[in-house]
Amino acid sequence: MNVNNIDIEAIVKNVINEMTSACIKEEIKVIKNTAKVGLLTAKQRIEIKEFNIPAINDDEMLIKVEGCGICGTDVHEYKNDPFGIIPVVLGHEGTGEIIKIGKNIKKDSSGKDLKLGDKIVTCVIPCGECPVCLNHPDRTNLCENAGIYGLISDDNVHLNGWFGDYLVIRKGSTIFNVSDMDLHSRILIEPAAVVVHAVERAKATGLFKFNSKVLVQGCGPIGLLLLSVLRTSGIENIIAVDGNEKRLEMAKRLGANETINIMESSSFEETINKVKSVSDGLGVDFAFQCTGSPKAHSGIWKFIRRGGGLCEVGFFVDNGDATINPHFDLCNKEITAIGSWTYTPQDYLTTFDFIKRANGIGLPIKELITHEFPLEALQEALETNIRQEGIKLAIINK
Repeated sequence: MNVNNIDIEAIVKNVINEMTSACIKEEIKVIKNTAKVGLLTAKQRIEIKEFNIPAINDDEMLIKVEGCGICGTDVHEYKNDPFGIIPVVLGHEGTGEIIKIGKNIKKDSSGKDLKLGDKIVTCVIPCGECPVCLNHPDRTNLCENAGIYGLISDDNVHLNGWFGDYLVIRKGSTIFNVSDMDLHSRILIEPAAVVVHAVERAKATGLFKFNSKVLVQGCGPIGLLLLSVLRTSGIENIIAVDGNEKRLEMAKRLGANETINIMESSSFEETINKVKSVSDGLGVDFAFQCTGSPKAHSGIWKFIRRGGGLCEVGFFVDNGDATINPHFDLCNKEITAIGSWTYTPQDYLTTFDFIKRANGIGLPIKELITHEFPLEALQEALETNIRQEGIKLAIINK
């Protein structure tokens, strides 16, 4: 084959053009000097601020945020600042794309390779020094100094929460590569991990079996995801209790075979009787309390049979005291009661399989995301959540 000088020159030009084009695309994608965030500057006041993007060191990553769900904890912090962290960039149910990565970062927290362009989610940031971290490394959810992106008070980094354009991932973080999942599935990972942890806690009681009659009280995002975990785990007898008919309809679509609307009862005693009527007249074998209402916690004990179990998974902030009768509610019935607090990194691995399984068998979990807002409408989104419009609301960056 004859290759003349013109041919060689044309080939070289094409190669250089392709390389230059690739580099330019990478720079456009990666290089940006500033980032917007939704900063909570006072109770019920969100301000869209713009900060310089800090330099990323060898142990850090810069993430381009794609989306983040709004959690009840975000709403509590927005309304009352129970954690005392204002000013703060909220958002901990987020996901995004790696656009800068330090040279020391090669793998995620499960040993999976990481590279530019991968999609990630974050888990807890354990301190590694407290008694829990040192003596119970499998329970880092109980770390006394644990950090969570979206609940870190504003500092000189600024990009500390998922309600922004970008997020800086610090050294020591727990991160997972979830590039094989779509955006809405990734947004559901963090709240789903909360309920996966609760179900694992319930299994540890020895009272949780395939033929158990299980009640879920509270059909917000956490309750509905918990119900979905039960269904994908093979639990057939699920009773959903709530006061919102639309949420109860979604509970049926996710696997509940009985629903009870408390607003249709003339008294609490009538609700108790309804629960017993669909649980052999005895009460349920196991119950999950997923609301943040002390009154609801006081009442759920009445739904449980003697020898049954209870998992409380509704209180991530202090909403006040609840009252029970230790004789009738606990001792006489010999109920096994457990609490559930957030999640561990190990729960995330189980959660990935749950979400893939739920999608695979046709459970409409992605339909839990009913409202989407841009970052600029974060305050409107939080107020919409307070009005309990929709189920799961999310901030989506275009």
